[in-house]
Amino acid sequence: MSDASWFTRRHAGILLHPTSLPGPGGIGDLGESARRWIEWLRQAGCGLWQVLPLGPTGYGDSPYQCFSAFAGNPLLISLEDLVAAGLLADDELAGSPRFPDDLVKFGEVIRFKDRLLDLAAFHFNARATTELKLRYEAFRAEQAGWLEDFALFMALKRAHADRSWTEWEGELGERKPAALAEARRRLAAETEGTRVRQFLFFEQWNALHDLARRTGVRIVGDIPIFVAPDSADVWAHSRLFHLDSSGRPTVVAGVPPDYFTETGQRWGNPLYRWEVMRQDGYAWWMGRLRAALSQVDIVRLDHFRGFEAYWEVPADAPTAETGRWVPGPGAGFLEAVRRELSALPLIAEDLGVITPEVVELREAFDLPGMKVIQFAFDSDADNPFLPHNYTSNAVVYTGTHDNDTSCGWYASAGEVERDYCRRYLRCDGEDIAWDLIRAAWASVANWAVTPLQDVLSLDSRARMNYPGRSDGNWSWRVRTDELTSEAAERLRDMSECYGRLAMTEAGEEE
Repeated sequence: MSDASWFTRRHAGILLHPTSLPGPGGIGDLGESARRWIEWLRQAGCGLWQVLPLGPTGYGDSPYQCFSAFAGNPLLISLEDLVAAGLLADDELAGSPRFPDDLVKFGEVIRFKDRLLDLAAFHFNARATTELKLRYEAFRAEQAGWLEDFALFMALKRAHADRSWTEWEGELGERKPAALAEARRRLAAETEGTRVRQFLFFEQWNALHDLARRTGVRIVGDIPIFVAPDSADVWAHSRLFHLDSSGRPTVVAGVPPDYFTETGQRWGNPLYRWEVMRQDGYAWWMGRLRAALSQVDIVRLDHFRGFEAYWEVPADAPTAETGRWVPGPGAGFLEAVRRELSALPLIAEDLGVITPEVVELREAFDLPGMKVIQFAFDSDADNPFLPHNYTSNAVVYTGTHDNDTSCGWYASAGEVERDYCRRYLRCDGEDIAWDLIRAAWASVANWAVTPLQDVLSLDSRARMNYPGRSDGNWSWRVRTDELTSEAAERLRDMSECYGRLAMTEAGEEE
């Protein structure tokens, strides 16, 4: 089946970040549990697996605040697969801490896995096969455009006790050639360790991606519109951002007061100098998109409305209430993307304050937008999130990573909203998560996605993220015993009923 026809066919999928998978090591990884997850998706008849950004997490362990827009998260590397590859020995994993199986304790996991990943990188030259070493050298050459800066950035962060690059000595922060050359010499072992970690991540991720495609599952990735201030991207390309002479942002990204927060969300990301990016055809962005689409099949373009206009907050403002709308790069940027990629395999995350101009931009490029059923019942029949108002060129979600679980949402909603929900869905609310899944699957939207938490009818304790809260997020994990064949069969039956069964590469229904 051609990609073009695949994108317009009805599909069903699950939103689950790899960190939430079960397995050893205190965090989901790309090893056996991920391979079993792909098989569970096949059993469930799902053709889509949606993930959050896959980069190395920084502040607050958020996948939306990464040290690089190009790198992978080494915490996702399977240690067991490194043993199978001969890069670690069984006895080197002996004495591993006992981690909880239902949440990620990031601090403990980082301390545990960092030591073993350092050991695997140290052993690489001595233990790797000739074939693996050749693949590593090819990876270094192909990814040098971002890998070398990232490897040095991470080595320098370690050397500076993880402080932000704006706090390094001036010549390193300013990237003076002599200072960088000396740092590369002094930190050669550390930079090599980071390169090896990245190679190992992409070896495992690419193998998993290949397995998914052979199984009939396409992976939906996620590109945050903005990057973290303390990232290799900002350090290596400072001219592309609104920064002062010390490298600190003069204005930052956010959103005004909305559904989630009364004072808005002050994200703190530096804003792009779009006029500078335009001069070279948005080369940095084109590289970012090409890199993402080499890892996944489709990309959710986060905060799409920021490409039409974005909320600019003064860097010294304590909240996002003080700000202004500034025009984004608009159609010119998307035209450049279409020329570069010869297609637009993108989902526009068009939630929040959406103006007619944003809708016009999305429709001009025929991008599917997002519908969230949890937003549907707080007004009347004209609510655009009600299924009868959808078009086929849309992706419908029961909720996203930023929402409460559907059970949690229903439990906390007002009675007027709950009553409208029950009347609309013709249900009693006793099985509300699956009532919402059914509404999504039955809708005209081409793609329907639900967080795994809703398939399992979990309450607010399984919520992934609270927007505007800086800690206590991203830690939920599914237990192995929760991924039952009964849940898979129930989802498969619903997909069959509503014409959403997954297809294999050959175009045959599973």
